Amino acid sequence: MERAIAFPDADISDFSLTQVSRRHVDKAPKPSLSYRMPQLDRETASEAFPIPDVIPIFPLPNVVFFPNTYLPLHIFEPRYRDMIRQASQEGQCIGMVLLKEGWENDYYGVPPVFSLGCVGRIKNIQSLADGRSNVILHGLSRYDIEEEFFDTSYRRAKITLRADEPFQDPVDPGLRLGLTKLALQYLRARKAQDLCKLITGQSISDTVLINSLSSCLDFTPFEKQFLLESESLHQQTRRLIDLLRFKLDAQKHSTELE
Repeated sequence: MERAIAFPDADISDFSLTQVSRRHVDKAPKPSLSYRMPQLDRETASEAFPIPDVIPIFPLPNVVFFPNTYLPLHIFEPRYRDMIRQASQEGQCIGMVLLKEGWENDYYGVPPVFSLGCVGRIKNIQSLADGRSNVILHGLSRYDIEEEFFDTSYRRAKITLRADEPFQDPVDPGLRLGLTKLALQYLRARKAQDLCKLITGQSISDTVLINSLSSCLDFTPFEKQFLLESESLHQQTRRLIDLLRFKLDAQKHSTELE
């Protein structure tokens, strides 16, 4: 089955488009860790860039996109070539959205998707000689699908943006410290030392830290969707903490049984 390839664990700060064009995936990859945090995001999401009311939506089975992060994509399926070409001319925005279970039975049709996704702005396109392309999206804002349109080779949707304000409020310092400690424990168990250094060695905002951890940790797509569906940064932090505790407890139990 041919479909677009996403690399949510890539790092935009030293990202090489030629490296992406050499990668190949023929099935949804297992959850994996990014060993680098996304480039620090200094923009203020939807206020910094106008988002159209109707946007192309890009359903994938293994990618949940978050605001303030970057997503490299390798585009080779004809309908998504059309999507990138049109979006680059009109609006510069694409709505990433997660496919629901059972998508394999109707991938080339209109398999069901979650109603909440994240809209990204096209930051870079590298067109390849055979019509494929490598694209980098910058996550702007959560959105809800209000209505879908099927008048093009790709899906489009009328969307409503979620308010950004609940995700701009600072997190309680004690809560952030607790999250950082759990994340470091989790990452050290996976020998992700470079990511540990970046978490503790950079002065980054609560929003960027929490969205970056939500994106790069090796949670399942449905667990990441659970994080995306948070109604505030405080709730997203709490959910991250709960997931990390669950993973660490499961890891401890597994080790005891060995």
